[in-house]
Amino acid sequence: MIAPTEVAMKEILPGVIHWTREHPKIHFEVSSYFLPEEGVLIDPLVPTEGLDAFETPPISILLTNRHHYRDSDKFAERFGCTVLCVEQGLHEFKQGEKVAAFNFGDTLAGGIEALEIGVICPDETALVIPRAGGIVALADGVVRMGDGPLGFVPDQYMGEDPEAIKSGLREACRCLLDRQFDHLLLAHGDPWVEGGKQALREFVG
Repeated sequence: MIAPTEVAMKEILPGVIHWTREHPKIHFEVSSYFLPEEGVLIDPLVPTEGLDAFETPPISILLTNRHHYRDSDKFAERFGCTVLCVEQGLHEFKQGEKVAAFNFGDTLAGGIEALEIGVICPDETALVIPRAGGIVALADGVVRMGDGPLGFVPDQYMGEDPEAIKSGLREACRCLLDRQFDHLLLAHGDPWVEGGKQALREFVG
């Protein structure tokens, strides 16, 4: 197996910081994001530079689904961040994690809108971010191998009827195409900077 190549913090769009780390449980490289002006972290692992790299302290942590809590506790302890997950995912947090709820359709910090994807899990969330011409952050419903094309997670993670799940995810993602955006922030795989909406349109058919 090829070891993950962790990526240092980098501004990929005005006001959008990206980095990758190897996830300690699944041992794959995953992506995290920070919006300094909004004070918002998305699905964070601590970057290789450590917590001292955050000259602007984060205020909120938004999870695109319950499985992406990652190092949220470390950020919350250091900076006093509020961790938020959609209500349908709160049952995951039984070890004393302090996680507050939002609902699909809510407008969160920085004017970020939380939209329902569901299908692959009830708490699968898309975040629509009004920055840099529009950005959509996705969880596990759409992934990418590095800088490759958009895809789905392997069938073994799709339940008993993978094709039905894929069909449902395509339909859910088609609804995103009514929104204004040009970039995709993916929890698994490189962000798609410029042309993300067109790439998603072609992927969902």
